[in-house]
Amino acid sequence: MEQIILQWGPLVLVVVMFIVQNHIFVTPVELEKKHREILKDVERKYVSIYSFNSLKDQFSEIKTVVNKIYDLLIKKEEE
Repeated sequence: MEQIILQWGPLVLVVVMFIVQNHIFVTPVELEKKHREILKDVERKYVSIYSFNSLKDQFSEIKTVVNKIYDLLIKKEEE
């Protein structure tokens, strides 16, 4: 048993140190922190679907108004 520990001990120690230094495994606290960072980045860079749909509706209304104005101008020009 002692011989196995002496043989594999250094390798196990090196593997454990590699895992600790490179943060291969994370704690739930670190995972939650990263999750919050990602959510903040997403909120800063992207728009919500509600805002997008609202803006799309506004553009649709603007397009309708512009088309009406265009039709009035054409009608007035024909007169």
